[in-house]
Amino acid sequence: MTHDRARRASITRRDALTTLAAAGAGLAFTTWPLGRPFAATTLTGVTYLPPSYEGLMWGMTGFVDRLNETGGGEVSVEFYDSGTLVKADEQVSALRSGTIDFMFHTSSYITRSFEILGITGLPGVVDDLHQNGERLAMGTPLYELINQELAKDNLFMLSGGGGIFEPEYIWSGAQKVASLDDLSGKRVRVVGYEASTALEQFGVAPVRIPSSETYLALQRGTVDAVVANISTVIGRSLQEQLKYVYRLPTTAFAISIYLLKDRWDGLDEPTRQALLEAAKWYDENSASHVNNEIYPNKYWPTVQDAGVEVIEASDADLERFTESSQGIWEWWKEQVGEEVGQRAIDLALGKQA
Repeated sequence: MTHDRARRASITRRDALTTLAAAGAGLAFTTWPLGRPFAATTLTGVTYLPPSYEGLMWGMTGFVDRLNETGGGEVSVEFYDSGTLVKADEQVSALRSGTIDFMFHTSSYITRSFEILGITGLPGVVDDLHQNGERLAMGTPLYELINQELAKDNLFMLSGGGGIFEPEYIWSGAQKVASLDDLSGKRVRVVGYEASTALEQFGVAPVRIPSSETYLALQRGTVDAVVANISTVIGRSLQEQLKYVYRLPTTAFAISIYLLKDRWDGLDEPTRQALLEAAKWYDENSASHVNNEIYPNKYWPTVQDAGVEVIEASDADLERFTESSQGIWEWWKEQVGEEVGQRAIDLALGKQA
């Protein structure tokens, strides 16, 4: 089993962190003088997402299962979901300290730390990138460009999941949002900085709260609407508090696998190959399966059965939002560098870069 519930029940989060820190992740890679491992390599991986995010967890559990299989007994995985080992905001620090070996992370959560990842959620780009997920696949120019930039911070994206997930739309309850004009004066839960800035141009008051607190925020009226992927809606049962979804592709995210760059470079060949084989499966199947199978055949019917009215964005609103996003593009390019930013946008849109 990928998730060893019994093991987790017998070890506290503090105990696990203390043990891993004391032992040091490097012990997993201790070798004999000739470079041959004297024991199986154990990799520790994490995600903050809980099993209720069935769609997003599908690819992660598949990756871990395949890594255990392709490791042939020489590589094994201890995988912790639900933030049981480290919380979402602690994952990058845990990776840097060696407490964990790899992490799955949602790009929208860490774009302020790693600006190049903003390309996965850039307003006005995400709809096209979602329809053409292969542009983010392992080995593509966009994948290589992202890793070129991440390397400056000693980070390596093993896989971007083969594309971004279906864009995040605007979901509302009593305060109906059915157009861009309806956004004026609304308090809206938004995670990504790029999306927050884009929506502020339409009178939105962005509120950043964790997905775990979104249900109560809607119930209590702390927010009038949420910008969310449908996985968040289903994973947190938000459809119980929602009445409308305005399908304006506002932002998006990828769930990528990250390691430290120097850790990746220092891995022995069998471990590297096991990771690459499992990552190839994840790259080819994760986003595509969720977008093409789980969302249309399970999640959207569940939302509609709950009585949520689906409102398609008008062509006029789509054009208006895309035009307003140009200022966000210019701001983002200043963060990553004009040349790098323009090249990333061109690659994401399928243009010659």
